[in-house]
Amino acid sequence: MVEISSDVIRGYNDTIILFILMKEPSYGYQISKEIKTISDEKYVIKETTLYSAFTRMEKNGYIESFVVSPDESGGGKKRTYYQITENGREYYKTKCDEWELTKEVIEKFITQEN
Repeated sequence: MVEISSDVIRGYNDTIILFILMKEPSYGYQISKEIKTISDEKYVIKETTLYSAFTRMEKNGYIESFVVSPDESGGGKKRTYYQITENGREYYKTKCDEWELTKEVIEKFITQEN
């Protein structure tokens, strides 16, 4: 079975995470589970990659974080949730447009007749 190289998908981790956050705020473990599910387990994001993306996107103003205490989340410990900002929505749209152009270019070089 062919697997997706982390080098290929690296530039789109932010887009993937923002897609998930468009629906509602969420926390790291839940986001990683959703990525795995949506991709039919063809892409599993590493924890370090996920949290590096959170840090970078928060610094750039694409997401905001907030802490939810155990009694609010129903869980046994505090959780850091992330939510998309208006800048994040604009960035997501830009990345989607970039993806369309990327596909157009790369498809010119992809052939099954090797």
